[in-house]
Amino acid sequence: MKIVFLSHLDLNLYLFRRPVMEELLRRGHDVYAVVPPGSYREALEEIGVHVTHYALDRGSLNPLRELAAIRDLRKVLHHIDPDIVHAFTHKPNLYAAFAAPRRSIRTVTGLGSFFTDRSFRAAIVRGVITALYRIGSPLSAGTIFQNRDDLELFVGKKIVSARQARLVLGSGVDTEEFGPRGPSEEWKKGLGIDPNKPAVLMIARVIREKGVREYIEAASRLADRAEFLYLGEIDRGNPNAMDPDWGPVRHLGFHEDVQNWIAASDLVVLPSYREGLPRTLLEAASMGKALVATDVPGCREIVRQDENGLLVPAGDSRALAEAIRRLLADPELRETFGRASRRIAVEEFDISRVVERYIEIYEETLQ
Repeated sequence: MKIVFLSHLDLNLYLFRRPVMEELLRRGHDVYAVVPPGSYREALEEIGVHVTHYALDRGSLNPLRELAAIRDLRKVLHHIDPDIVHAFTHKPNLYAAFAAPRRSIRTVTGLGSFFTDRSFRAAIVRGVITALYRIGSPLSAGTIFQNRDDLELFVGKKIVSARQARLVLGSGVDTEEFGPRGPSEEWKKGLGIDPNKPAVLMIARVIREKGVREYIEAASRLADRAEFLYLGEIDRGNPNAMDPDWGPVRHLGFHEDVQNWIAASDLVVLPSYREGLPRTLLEAASMGKALVATDVPGCREIVRQDENGLLVPAGDSRALAEAIRRLLADPELRETFGRASRRIAVEEFDISRVVERYIEIYEETLQ
């Protein structure tokens, strides 16, 4: 089977879809990445993925430019002649339905800032995106959702039909690669973390919708109790990018070796406003960490209240600080939650389960 993974960033595929692509390659399938030019071409090719470029402007809302991008993508896909085109994120999802009718599977990885922002501009863009999803729905082979809330929203508003909607909880996690590792003093010292304090970690792009402000405010309330870390780069291509005053939070920038930072942390936090199914929480769960997240779509698929973590209202830095304080004060509860996180990751989100589900959908599409 020849499968194209279509995205707006090669970084997105490498960081979040790589385990699925690697598993498909191990099973003998041909895997292509069709992405705009980026810095991860060599990294993708090293694992055996064929990389081809197409033109896409992430910030463009110009209809003529978008039509030109669809025409360019059609030429690229005609040359590859894939059996399946598996698209991720809004623009590639919308392009795929028109560039590869009947062969494209769209994945709603999350609704994004246009669905959480209440500005007039966001409302206009939201309406356009919704209309194009609805128009493209009959042309696509199906739409995958990574959480139940997004699926129910799209089906309820008749953006996609119930017959076309599929639920696959995230892109999975390699539970062997992300195995349990505790925050040893030596490991903390090696990363420059104070071994005499618990470490709290947040991993996300630095954009408003991830709850960056709330995390900094919570850290300011608890600065004497823990060391607060933030792993992630400022997403300059996103209109909601931030460059905040980090206060007591140590901003580490982008690192590929997230395992080391998760291992050195006692607690992992994500106060996002809305998610698809956050891979950072999934990786932390697989490594046996207690979690704190917002009670929003995506996060609550992984974090179960008082089972493997704590859920707080979005936008509430006081509640976030209180949840973190509770876990900092109770190492035994953190261990209990961590064991539950590991069990949930293995039983529900292991990469092999996710790949099996994808292959089922691919075979249904081919039939």
